[in-house]
Order: sequence, then C-alpha cells, then structure tokens
Amino acid sequence: MPGNTDNLRKAAAARTAEAAARAGNALVAMIKEGEPVTFRGLAAKSGVSLDFLYRNDGIRQRVEHHRSARPEQKKPSENQAREDQPSSVVRTLTAQLADLKRRHREETAALRQALEQAHGENLALRRRLTAANLASPSQTRTRRP
Repeated sequence: MPGNTDNLRKAAAARTAEAAARAGNALVAMIKEGEPVTFRGLAAKSGVSLDFLYRNDGIRQRVEHHRSARPEQKKPSENQAREDQPSSVVRTLTAQLADLKRRHREETAALRQALEQAHGENLALRRRLTAANLASPSQTRTRRP
C-alpha cells in the first residue's frame, strides 16, 4: 500500500486547509460583529482546537494582532453611573444587616448572662429553703397516728 500515504497526506492537507478557512472566516465574523478576539472564542466559533490555532502561524499572528488592537474602552456614561447606585444600596443594606446582627449577638449574650445569674439565684434560694426545712422538721411534718 505505498500509494496510500500520498492520499493520506492530501486528505490531511485538505482538512488543515478547511480548518484554517473556517478559522479565518470566524475571525472575520468576530471582527465585524465587534466581539473580543480571543483564541478560545475563535476556537469555539470556528470549531477548531486551541492547539490548531496556536500552531498555525498565520492565524496566530492575526489573532494576536486583533487582540492587541482592541478599541479603547468608552468612559462610563450617566447610565453606567446609575448602574453603580444599586451596588451602593446593596453595600448600605449589607452594612445595616451586619450592624443588626452584631446588636442581636450582644443582646443575646446579655440575656444569657442574666438567665445564668437568675438560675444561680434560684439554686441558692432552693438550697437555703432545704437547709431551713432540715433545721426544723417538726413544723413541716405531721405525724400520723
């Protein structure tokens, strides 16, 4: 099968040329649509692998050229400034929530401390009552005949 290798080479070259054409067309489409030019974006749009794009010098140079020649970012307009306001509202509400949580923790700790103190006083009173009952058993007990 010595003649088969030539056919394999031709088929591989055709596949490579087709993939390069797909990548080139996808690159032109990305530029026309104003999409950011990236290797990953081009690979997804053209259906070729990242490895193919990096190994193909012509496509790689074009992608790098268009990637570095991005149009400058527009300055924030009034609409974008208004879009920032919800984030400041979120920050304000988050700060208020954190303050409420802190106060709740402090109040809970104070209430627990007061409860522990009340339990201690209750225990002390019960012990005194038990001691008083043991000291005068005749007053609390009645004898049965």
